[in-house]
Amino acid sequence: MAEFPPPRPPEGSLPPPSGPSVTDGTAAPAAPVDPAGAPLRTPDVREPFAEASDATLVVAIGRYRQEALAEAYRRHAGAVFGLARRLLLDTTLAEEVVQEVFLRLWNQPDRFDPSRGSLRSFLLAHTHGRAVDLLRSEGARRQREEREARSAAEAGYDLEHEVWDLATAERVRHALTALPDGERSAIELAYFGGLTYREVAARLGEPEGTVKSRIRSGLKRLRGELTAAGIGVAEWA
Repeated sequence: MAEFPPPRPPEGSLPPPSGPSVTDGTAAPAAPVDPAGAPLRTPDVREPFAEASDATLVVAIGRYRQEALAEAYRRHAGAVFGLARRLLLDTTLAEEVVQEVFLRLWNQPDRFDPSRGSLRSFLLAHTHGRAVDLLRSEGARRQREEREARSAAEAGYDLEHEVWDLATAERVRHALTALPDGERSAIELAYFGGLTYREVAARLGEPEGTVKSRIRSGLKRLRGELTAAGIGVAEWA
């Protein structure tokens, strides 16, 4: 786990607590150490706070007493870690929550009001809130990734069909060039120009029956060419 960011001056930085169990038996990280590697709660500094009330610990934390924070951690980190792990189902994320909860206590001890409940209740409330935030953040991230994956899949699907359409259009153009002029002109005017048989006949100066016959024969040739090329064609006429 990464170290805590620097706390309020003048004390230096607090690495994350990690390691053995605490008072309620829940596994949690060992007591924090200072940057030099010395435990913050040693026999000579534990005595002043070992019997202190939680409210007294918070007052001492407000006076930059790291050993008071270490004692608060010893008493309550197990419960904080247990709740975070139960909510998040992830040990690493639970450890991060423990770090954030106690760092917040260190930086904002005045937010604790003993008249509104115990220190443990206060810490667990923050633990629950932070865990819910993480769950929402993880859920939003998963939903975003799923949307992006669907969009990528759909884009690939569309691209595949676009390529197929282009290839088909090229085959059709190639097959049209192989038709006799009369058949090709009639088909182009009727199917690509949007004209009716009567309008095609008028445009070409041919009887309508002749135009219909040329279109039918031309489409039959086209179907044969495209089928041979592996392209299925509906019955156009």
